[in-house]
Amino acid sequence: MTKAGALCRIVLTLGLVLTCSTEAQATKAPPRPAEQTGWGGGVSSVDPDATAAGVEVLRRGGNAVDAAVATAAALGVTDPFSTGIGGGGFLLYYDALTGRVHTIDGRETAPAAANPDLFVENGAAMPFDDARTSGLAVGVPGNPATWQTALRRWGTLSLSGALRPAEMLARRGFVVDETFNRQITQNAARFADFTSSRDLYLPGGNAPAVGSTFRNPELADTLGELARTNLASLYGGAIGHDLVQAVQHPPLAPESKRAARPGGMTVSDLRNYRTTAPEATQIRYRGLDIYSTASPSGGATTGEVLNIVENTDLRKASETQYLHRFMEATKLAFADRSQWVGDPAFIDVPARELASQRFADSRACLVSATKALPAPVSPGSPRDPKPCATTGDQVLPSAEEERTTHLVVSDRWGNVVSYTSTIEAEGGNGVVVPGRGFLLNNELTDFSFTPTVPGDPNLPAAGKRPRSAMSPVIVLNRGKVLLAAGSPGGATIITTVTQLLTQRLDRGKSLLEAIAAPRVSQRNSAVTPAEPAFLASPERAELERLGHQFSSTPEIGAATAIELLPDGRWHAVAEPVRRGGGAARVAVPSF
Repeated sequence: MTKAGALCRIVLTLGLVLTCSTEAQATKAPPRPAEQTGWGGGVSSVDPDATAAGVEVLRRGGNAVDAAVATAAALGVTDPFSTGIGGGGFLLYYDALTGRVHTIDGRETAPAAANPDLFVENGAAMPFDDARTSGLAVGVPGNPATWQTALRRWGTLSLSGALRPAEMLARRGFVVDETFNRQITQNAARFADFTSSRDLYLPGGNAPAVGSTFRNPELADTLGELARTNLASLYGGAIGHDLVQAVQHPPLAPESKRAARPGGMTVSDLRNYRTTAPEATQIRYRGLDIYSTASPSGGATTGEVLNIVENTDLRKASETQYLHRFMEATKLAFADRSQWVGDPAFIDVPARELASQRFADSRACLVSATKALPAPVSPGSPRDPKPCATTGDQVLPSAEEERTTHLVVSDRWGNVVSYTSTIEAEGGNGVVVPGRGFLLNNELTDFSFTPTVPGDPNLPAAGKRPRSAMSPVIVLNRGKVLLAAGSPGGATIITTVTQLLTQRLDRGKSLLEAIAAPRVSQRNSAVTPAEPAFLASPERAELERLGHQFSSTPEIGAATAIELLPDGRWHAVAEPVRRGGGAARVAVPSF
């Protein structure tokens, strides 16, 4: 999602607190280049205002974590249908001083009232749309706790300083573009059913016009309150009480006919929320170290895909064979994901085995150069891998929404943040917390509604984190950053990230070319979604002769990335077209 919008001029005062000039006006957009190269670090996100917030922090002396939090909070203002205070995510951090990679799991958790039948009615799974637009779908949000945790561990700004640009952006506004308008229009029926959502996003009954200035003073006040209370107002205080009221009693409009089921979240659930810091996943690929976040995120599956394709020299493969083997690898890895990946606090995830080359080799031997595997395929046995063996039943893919956001940030010292966050569906559960200006998530619909495999690892439970495809990555070469990347897109995140990495590391494409390349997303289904440009390629017919079938989808993912060049400059890259194009900037451009 992108918009135009002017961010107020940021001034760094003593104590590294950010304030804003009163002369700033929301009259024009910051620059929105798809790529930029230079010194002092860089920022890439889907939105020019958010990227501008992060870059300004870097220019005023902040580090990558400071800038990442400022960027993420600003995305909650300008990309509110994908992320924000009401959501969660996974953050990956490279510390240049120690050469270590750290993680923060800020995934939402199910409230204490949740049980395996959370989305079961009359003995059957409730319709997905009914579950999505309900209080039942709302998980305890983790984004604000992620910001605070990151700043306390590695940042230099206070929470107040890091949130100030977003607060001022929400108060002063930004100019509505076609993407922002379209996202509201696509959700207008849902937003109209809730008084708070209708009042904010459908003034006069219509989405804000393209070119108009959109302001969200209630969100500005909320951000200020979060800063003043160091999040206590959310995790047990006044904001938290308002959030719980919206979950337990969705603010339905009197004329609405929607049966918005109430949820069981309480203020105690908010008070008890904690981020975690699991060890990052790590694999070796072509002599490089590739890190991502641990289960229940998509890091393990991302690593498995790369381990499977490492058996093929993708540099020398034809384009058809490259795509064929890539899709077969993601097909197999998604079967394993459904069987083995969940919240490790609740199930025994074979994390090391899933990341092992031995297991990947046992899956890779199923891949034929001349014929696609019939989908869905059965999972493998990571703890007892045997060549070409499978175990259990065929695994059908689960439904996962596709609206998320990703940002990458680097700084002058070489630190890097790769951070994916979300409220799940576009517009979350459709409910703006009354008086607070932010949307609730529908993250709990990432759980399996009913068992999809024997011993399903992803059924709801009190305090459990639902499985996620979010897969921020950082690639190191001999302990130094080579690149960092990630993408939104629900389950397509894993295929987008691995396609981007193989295009860049194996196929010789520039980072911009790898991001812009037509995408395909095989997730263990009989038919593979693909973008129109992919379907128009000459390889389509050759792949169909191998047994692949395709369906058309307008776009897959919206990646952002940054790489460190041999001369020490940073090369920041964003989508040139998808979601209206992103924004990639560096602190000091080189010309």
